[in-house]
Amino acid sequence: MSKLTLTSTVKLSSGYELPLVGLGVYKNDDCVPACLAALKHGYRHIDSARMYKNEEQVGDAVRESGVPREEVFVTSKVNNPEHGYEPALAAIDDSLKKFGFDYIDLILIHSPLSDKERRLQTWRALLEAKKQGKVRTIGVSNYGPRHLEEIREAGLETPSVNQVELHPLCQQKEIVEYCGKHGIVVEAYSPLIRGQWTDKIVEIAKKYNKDPAQFLVRWSLQRGFVTLPKSSQPARVVSNVDVYDFEISEEDVAAINALDKGKDGAITWNPVDAP
Repeated sequence: MSKLTLTSTVKLSSGYELPLVGLGVYKNDDCVPACLAALKHGYRHIDSARMYKNEEQVGDAVRESGVPREEVFVTSKVNNPEHGYEPALAAIDDSLKKFGFDYIDLILIHSPLSDKERRLQTWRALLEAKKQGKVRTIGVSNYGPRHLEEIREAGLETPSVNQVELHPLCQQKEIVEYCGKHGIVVEAYSPLIRGQWTDKIVEIAKKYNKDPAQFLVRWSLQRGFVTLPKSSQPARVVSNVDVYDFEISEEDVAAINALDKGKDGAITWNPVDAP
């Protein structure tokens, strides 16, 4: 494995580079301090969504940070009630306005919670927004293999990214395998398990003189996922990525891999089996 750093990236099928660590801003009503702390520390990736209602703040933080816009990879997501061709296009225009950006780096369909027809209409809208230069890369979130297959069977371009709940207790093996086969990068949300750490995680983290959050970020990176740790506290935003001075042994990675409970280990909505 080449040496990981906070600036490490993965090349997406769209040709753009995605930083392997991003700041999640879900349920953060005032995310400017967290975003500023992240950008100052060296993060170059922020994961927002229309549902989070903080795109405006993310845009403000990027401008206030002094980091050139083109150096920050910003994601948003089209919300479930906005599925459909015209609603999704309108949503993307609205997001551009809220961010105050000329383009968005990555737009995802937030979840499969509509139906096959509307999911495909929404995907066609994302393809159109990409063609128009409003969006650079497009992908999905919370999609199971069946939802991804709908896109393939319709003969449409494969998503570059699938963002799912992913941590040691819920490892989404079937989804990870499908994405690996089809060149889809997997992003892990809730990588810190919202603080619901098992004794085994705490015990192994201690062995490396790391707190469980740092240990879980490192596990996620070593497993080859793009990881999206979330905190509203600037100090935690910084400490969560103090993960580049150690490597988890194969034996300990295997011990953590063994904690998987499949879907029973999910701690969020995890709608990957939606009809």
